[in-house]
Amino acid sequence: MNIIIKPIITEKMTKMTEKFPNRLGFIVNKRANKIEIKKEIELLYGVRVDKVNTILYEGKNKTKYTKAGFINGKTNSFKKAIVELAKGDTIDFFSNI
Repeated sequence: MNIIIKPIITEKMTKMTEKFPNRLGFIVNKRANKIEIKKEIELLYGVRVDKVNTILYEGKNKTKYTKAGFINGKTNSFKKAIVELAKGDTIDFFSNI
């Protein structure tokens, strides 16, 4: 099971990381629990994790008006994990750019 799907690098998450340097966000598998997320991040990045908070987002219904008429759709649902690292540990996502 692939637990960590991708890190969240958005403007809102970047502001939170600037305010709290040891908190990072990841999109994770919906079936993963906090213990599995903690172990996976410690294994992948070689850091210690103090705390994991998870949020499950449901997809929203969307409607577009086009020449062909109304098009109904839905955004994807996903699970987000906010990970708090131990003091002194950091993860740099931009080092390979």
